Amino acid sequence: MSNKAEPAFARAFPAVDEAQWRTLVDRVLKGAPFEKLVGKTYDGLPIQPLYPRARDATALPTAHEGAWEALARVDQTNPGDANKQALADLENGANGLQIVLQGATGSYGFGVAPDFDTLDHVLESVILETALPVSIDAGAAGTQTAAHLEKIVAARKIAPAEVRISFGLDPLREEATLCAQTALRLRKAGFTAPIIVADARRAHIAGGTEAQELALALAAALTALRALEAAGMSLDNARGALFFRVAADADQFLTMAKLRALRVLWARIEEACGLAPKPALIHAETAWRMMTRRDPYVNLLRTTTAAFAAGLGGADQVSVLPFTQALGLPDPFARRLARNTQLVLIEESNLGRVMDAGAGAGGIETLTDEITQAAWALFQTSEAQGLAAWLPTLSADVATARKARLKNIARRKDALTGTSEFPNIHEKLVDVLAASRALTDDALFPPMRLAQDFEALRDRAEAMKPRPKIYLATLGAVADFTARVMFAKNFFEAGGIEALIHADGDLVAGFKASGAKLACLCSSDALYAVQASDAARALRDAGATLYLAGRPGELEPTLNEAGLSSFIYAGCDLIEVLSETLELASTQAK
Repeated sequence: MSNKAEPAFARAFPAVDEAQWRTLVDRVLKGAPFEKLVGKTYDGLPIQPLYPRARDATALPTAHEGAWEALARVDQTNPGDANKQALADLENGANGLQIVLQGATGSYGFGVAPDFDTLDHVLESVILETALPVSIDAGAAGTQTAAHLEKIVAARKIAPAEVRISFGLDPLREEATLCAQTALRLRKAGFTAPIIVADARRAHIAGGTEAQELALALAAALTALRALEAAGMSLDNARGALFFRVAADADQFLTMAKLRALRVLWARIEEACGLAPKPALIHAETAWRMMTRRDPYVNLLRTTTAAFAAGLGGADQVSVLPFTQALGLPDPFARRLARNTQLVLIEESNLGRVMDAGAGAGGIETLTDEITQAAWALFQTSEAQGLAAWLPTLSADVATARKARLKNIARRKDALTGTSEFPNIHEKLVDVLAASRALTDDALFPPMRLAQDFEALRDRAEAMKPRPKIYLATLGAVADFTARVMFAKNFFEAGGIEALIHADGDLVAGFKASGAKLACLCSSDALYAVQASDAARALRDAGATLYLAGRPGELEPTLNEAGLSSFIYAGCDLIEVLSETLELASTQAK
């Protein structure tokens, strides 16, 4: 028998089993079904409110030992500026570079030209022979760029084995056979780093789900693997010529699970090829689609969470988009913050010292397994249909997921802080080196950002002179109207319509003094029943176009008669309502 005393915390917090927890939860639900607490991913996977510890879990190894490598993006269109940017990043803590070429998936309107002179200038004074990781985001210019880089290395009399250039040849953007032949030539020349990329970002940028991203990556990887084998490379050597590039977004747990699922899926393919699994190199880039133009400083929170999740999820390399990326070409300040985001996570928070932090966590392990199964099923469809026939099918599925996302964003089910929630219509502009440009067209996977519909509304409102305003007409005491006033203020200002709150005094006089032509009644349901009709008539007679914050319920006929026909409430389509409101305001201004 142990003589050790029971720990004090064990006496203060006795063990509780799931049945006891469910009893407490049921009390809080008050008859509502437990399923109310179960969320769902866009793959339809359930997210439970509580998971037990995953027993006998094993950590998933990565290709790179220790902390992940922090890569700095190089996407300046001017080669001299791009070179200065690359050297500044390396001198100030970046572990390597991500050279983004014009037209690449990750160029986002900018990028380095894929010609010899430009690339040579960009890499001037960059010491490649120290095995500095250089990841090329090439898009459709991979084989062309590889030839230029091969010449640059030869001209500098550097042994190819001393450099770590991941050339980024994409078998879904270029002909797979050409990619394989180029990879075989580079291997024979002595280059040892991965050469061909399986890029999952195209599905993510278009609004796709985790399973869709991974299925696309697996299809690309297997296409490359087959082409390499046909070109004469052994399967063991061929898999070493591949690496993956994925998007990491602000959903921490799903991002961690997605990266872990990718490792499990790739290991399954390796085993099917008769190979003992080896960790593939995974490069994670913080997601484009989550970036916003409005209140862009919130992007710092998003990219920090995404980098955190990517690192803990097992990425070998991570690159962070500067917080102003959606506004245009980021300036040195934005790039410094992007670089230091990773350095703080690695050097100060010591996150790189933990191997597979999600191993054993019930939620992470369950999500990993469920994403694995969903992605594998999609991947099997690609194998059954053939890649050429499957890609349009996947494109249609991604478009469906995109539509669902935008619908939930329009209804604020998925909140965008600073855009659909807590907008600041008087925010100051943030500096960029050049304004945003149109993104590279992708017929199969057209790029999008989640905030784009709200941003279009803000642009419309700001183009109107003067900016449209709405008068929030309050009824009753502060406790009666505060919740709906704040709801209405966020609602209308998300579309760029300035909300003016009635404080005290005569309601109609306040409306006339505001200069607004729109008004929204804000109060409790109880006060609506006794005061809303009279207030609506008075405001209508004063020339107001009326809204009411809340659902009308049984009062709707009475409110309609008083001049109220527009109602805003949780779950309604903000994009639709705000678009109609701006159209009305534009008509009134004429």
